[in-house]
Amino acid sequence: MLLNEKESKSITDKILSYVKANDASVGVGSEKLSHLRFAQNTFLTSGQRESRSANITVWIDGKRGTSSTSDLDDASLQAMVEQAEKIARLAPVDREYLPTLGKQTYKPVNSFVAATANISLTDRAKAIGDIITECEKNSVIGAGFHQARAQTGAFATKNGNFAFEPTTSVSLSMTARTPDGSSSGYFLRSHFDVARLDTKRIAREAIRKALEGRNARTLEPGVYTVILEPQAVADLLGGLAFGFDARNAEEGRSVYSAPGGKTRLGEKIFDERISIYSDPWNAELPGSPSAQAGIPAQRIYLIKNGVLENLIYSRFWAKRADKEPTPGPVNSIMEANTPISMPEEMIRATNRGILISRFWYIRPTDPRTASLTGLTRDGVWFIENGKIQYPLKNFRFNQSITQMLAPGNVEMIGASERVGGSEGGNASLLPALKLKAFNFTSQSEAV
Repeated sequence: MLLNEKESKSITDKILSYVKANDASVGVGSEKLSHLRFAQNTFLTSGQRESRSANITVWIDGKRGTSSTSDLDDASLQAMVEQAEKIARLAPVDREYLPTLGKQTYKPVNSFVAATANISLTDRAKAIGDIITECEKNSVIGAGFHQARAQTGAFATKNGNFAFEPTTSVSLSMTARTPDGSSSGYFLRSHFDVARLDTKRIAREAIRKALEGRNARTLEPGVYTVILEPQAVADLLGGLAFGFDARNAEEGRSVYSAPGGKTRLGEKIFDERISIYSDPWNAELPGSPSAQAGIPAQRIYLIKNGVLENLIYSRFWAKRADKEPTPGPVNSIMEANTPISMPEEMIRATNRGILISRFWYIRPTDPRTASLTGLTRDGVWFIENGKIQYPLKNFRFNQSITQMLAPGNVEMIGASERVGGSEGGNASLLPALKLKAFNFTSQSEAV
């Protein structure tokens, strides 16, 4: 069973009662996780797991020790505290230690839905059964993973702070592949409310991409105009809001660095139609009420109308720079301050370009230019004279994110929708994008 707020507060109080260290921060969590996996157009595995855990970090004379446990009985909690204090006595001084926060006020966030926490296994099985039937009707082979998670988390400090947060999430990712293995389609969506997860749409899009990707042709790599579907944008930019670190920028290790230990704050870096921000109370993408180190979260812009508005200052780095720490981000939202364009409009407005469904195996190459490398996958099409002409074989790319979103390179922007990166990570609100230039460096034989 999930821990409620009263139970969580009781456990954190108990842990803190065992603490002899100068300072401490404790956390208590519970999780209910269930899944249904299918492959080869048949059910494969189904399971459920429930867990509880606790952790503590203590400081003794500025030296830090951390320990955790999955047993919440009194003896285990006391042993956890003793272990952390033993480690702290042996550790070097934590040069970035700051006293833990005292009592804070957190504005509630609505990110827990009981129907998601108590998902109907019968309804889920029926939804996946319908997907398998559609795969068979369309002569494709379907595989996917449906997962539902409910969590509660609480943290407390020796200085009197306490916060409790319940959350839920549900997701379905699906791949459809033609029997000869020459074409595949992929689609992923998630939500905190199971009633808002459109499993039929996910299946429909994955199957469509697989069918329309048959008989792919080869196109030479190079710089092309591209239309990135929201999934492709999420794969590249899903964590973008969390990359505006002030310390990295001031130490010269970031694309937001400027010579002489300065930063690019106030500079127009992205297209003026683009804003990137964090909003804990966004109805479609609720975030945590607490930001880094327990600071109460706020709505905060990182990029506003293309201009670098804020950098993220940790409590330690803010004190060193004589600034206030940044209350965020807790989620990532990109939207346009201009009329939006549907993907069909982007295609009609393209004389010659490439439509991308998804990227994968993405890795950073240079943080100072915000450059990434990776591959396309599960759906690439050539556009000419405003129409999709034929599917293409995959590419490898090398691309700077700031160059990609720079003034003059963003041609059209779609409506933001909730979408998560296909290699993991939390969902973001992101739009489809039409970009003037995107750099493909080589071909790939992967499907």
